[in-house]
Amino acid sequence: MHFKIKDNIFMVGKIDWELQHFHGEEYSTHRGSTYNAYLVKDKKTVLIDTVWSPFSKEFVENLKNEISLDQIDYIIANHAESDHSGALPELMQHIPDTPIYCTANGVKSLKGLYHQDWNFQVVKTGDKLNIGSKDLIFIEAPMLHWPDTMFCYLTGDNILFSNDGFGQHLATELMYNDLVDQGELFQEAIKYYANILTPFSAQVTRKIKEVLALNVPVDMICPSHGVIWRQDPTQIVNKYMEWADAYAENQITLIYDTMWESTRKMAENIAKGILAADSSVTVKLFNVAKSDKNDVITEIFKSKAVLAGSPTVNKGILSALAGLFEEIIGLRFKGKKAAAFGSYGWSGESVKVISDKLEQGGFELLNEGLRVQWNPDTQAKENCFDFGKTLGEALKS
Repeated sequence: MHFKIKDNIFMVGKIDWELQHFHGEEYSTHRGSTYNAYLVKDKKTVLIDTVWSPFSKEFVENLKNEISLDQIDYIIANHAESDHSGALPELMQHIPDTPIYCTANGVKSLKGLYHQDWNFQVVKTGDKLNIGSKDLIFIEAPMLHWPDTMFCYLTGDNILFSNDGFGQHLATELMYNDLVDQGELFQEAIKYYANILTPFSAQVTRKIKEVLALNVPVDMICPSHGVIWRQDPTQIVNKYMEWADAYAENQITLIYDTMWESTRKMAENIAKGILAADSSVTVKLFNVAKSDKNDVITEIFKSKAVLAGSPTVNKGILSALAGLFEEIIGLRFKGKKAAAFGSYGWSGESVKVISDKLEQGGFELLNEGLRVQWNPDTQAKENCFDFGKTLGEALKS
């Protein structure tokens, strides 16, 4: 992929239409992704980030068509994760002495990944690199979402190169926020935030305030995944501030797994009770064994309350829900309420197990949960309905 962003500034990354999972198998990318790298030409020429290693040879060959590699004066590594730095080993075979500007943690990460002692130049917030008529100003952004992460700002053109910040996993040939489907764009943007940046919301808020305090104009935000924000670019900054502040919509999400449909029936009757109490609330149900976990996490992120259910199996819960809790606990959601429910045959520990997991994940428990033995009969279904109705009343906005 190659196109001009502004005079002497080019996108030189890669669109990955085939990508279905990211971070190993941890993150679903239904719409593919992009690996955005940028070439800035002034008196000095700067390459900002590279692409994922499977595309390294293609990236270097395409770069050669744009510029003689020995004319690249500086490389900026905003973040060392392999989807951004993966082409460095291939590129550095051609220009081994070219300085690489990154944070101190960036040096540690890049050495740890590639075992090369390249010409690293450590930078920190406020440092500048003059490239002729313009400067690149570096802004450390630790834990957004690795310790090494930084942004860089190009004066004159007023462009913020934000790496993983403000990105989305969205493959598109259009590449600008005003050209793509807005529903798809913001669906992928909130999914990206919910699944990757939620644990670092305090840092997100702090870093955005720090950048805003610089009081510099921002005409364009160029992330490392997805579209470039050129029309009202700070709209995504405002969204991040909103999402970072214990975000919740008027939504209640029920997540469950079921063995012989008893827990499913509980979930459905609880949902009916919630809606009987509050017809304005959005209620969504997900069988987590059959649903995409990252999509479910996004819905949890959007919710003011989560109800989780499972039958009891070997004094525990079913594995799909147990696995999802590992992710939920790590994401450390804030300001959300929760309750547990579940069916059982003889021992019935699942509700207690789920309640403990919810508390461990930072949720405020609304009650001790609801248990139903065997397949719900008419009375049990009424109990589920009443359980949901009570919760719906308590959670009314």
